[in-house]
Amino acid sequence: MISRSSAPRSLLLAGAFFSVFTLTAAAQQPAAPAPAAGAAPAAAPALPPGSPLIGRPAGNEAAAKLAPVAPPPIAAAPDKLPTAKLKVPAGFNIEVYAAGMANARSLAVGDKGTVFVGSRLVDKVYAIVNKDGKREVKVLASGLYRPNGIAFKDGTLYIAELSKVSKIDKVEDLLDNPPKPTLIYDKLPKDEAHGWKFIGIGPDNKLYVPVGQPGNNVLHSDEHGQIRRMNLDGSGVEVIAKGVRNTVGFDWNPETKQLYFTDNGRDWMSEDVPEDELNRVTKVGEHFGAPYCLQGNIVDPEFGWGRSCSEFIAPVGLLGPHSAALGMRFYTGNMFPKAYKNVAIIARHGSWNRSKKVGGDVVVVKLNKDGSMKSMEPLITGFLEDNKYIGRPVDVLPMKDGSLLVSDDWNGAVYRVTYGKQKVAGKQ
Repeated sequence: MISRSSAPRSLLLAGAFFSVFTLTAAAQQPAAPAPAAGAAPAAAPALPPGSPLIGRPAGNEAAAKLAPVAPPPIAAAPDKLPTAKLKVPAGFNIEVYAAGMANARSLAVGDKGTVFVGSRLVDKVYAIVNKDGKREVKVLASGLYRPNGIAFKDGTLYIAELSKVSKIDKVEDLLDNPPKPTLIYDKLPKDEAHGWKFIGIGPDNKLYVPVGQPGNNVLHSDEHGQIRRMNLDGSGVEVIAKGVRNTVGFDWNPETKQLYFTDNGRDWMSEDVPEDELNRVTKVGEHFGAPYCLQGNIVDPEFGWGRSCSEFIAPVGLLGPHSAALGMRFYTGNMFPKAYKNVAIIARHGSWNRSKKVGGDVVVVKLNKDGSMKSMEPLITGFLEDNKYIGRPVDVLPMKDGSLLVSDDWNGAVYRVTYGKQKVAGKQ
């Protein structure tokens, strides 16, 4: 039996969605009176810094229809989740693991099996607890600002907000009365654009924290467009990768221990390029091209003058144009067939900067012996229906039993994927 608690509507949510909803506000206003003869036309209102609409081609009817897709303001009721419409390969099963978590995003699991869930547009970190055969959702922390990034190590949960990282020690022993997180690092920029974080702890026992570019396509300061790593107390910070536009997912190859990360390509260049990237860090300080070189082989038309893509590290694979490739993990479990061993599983949140949407799925990426991408194939489809989202996957998390969890921030839910003789939600 699964019990779920619905997250209440938060006052913070209204502010979080304000910037998205105002993107189309102008289109909803009545037409302004025509200017008097000979009068100069009124200038269009300036977009705020970092707005995703900066760079949209003027006078283009198709482009004028495109803008970030605002998710529903509250989590979907369990009986409204689209599980029956989601499709998986033969032999796989998908079911609801937990629901009622508004804007469920990044995932982490504790030593005792507690699943922690971050959020971007609300102020909460959730804990999914298994107790006496029941599954319950608790609010672990609230009053946070964009607590998207979470990671767990040796009893401690690390939480990344927009501009700082905190921790809760012995968190699984304190779920009924959790303390406020303790600050460990606050030297992060406060830009809203690409400011939410995905974090992870590497095989070197260090915490990895990205800093995205503060806009769609910008020349930025040395504090942006990078991945940093630090000791677990926030000390010893160093930049290990540059030229990173916006990574919201990474993991370490279980065989080579090299860091692989997804990176979202720029918008408003065209509907079909650039593609999102899968990158690999082979040494500290490598530069992956942004904003000068896109997808490894296209010089940016705005900032690439005098530059060559040969100056930068090319991606090991391309993940689709504007597909919003986010969370990724290497699968090391034993439940799935042998063909899935050590593959990268990636959640593609789905495009907005494209007339015909792509992504909105979970894919399996197989690698060649040299570490480059060999193939990409679907694992879960059905989140995109008639060019509209009915769900949007964000992160993936292999569990100790070999199953896979998938978060969906559109519906505020987490799904569980298994392999074997169980009820199957859908077939490809």
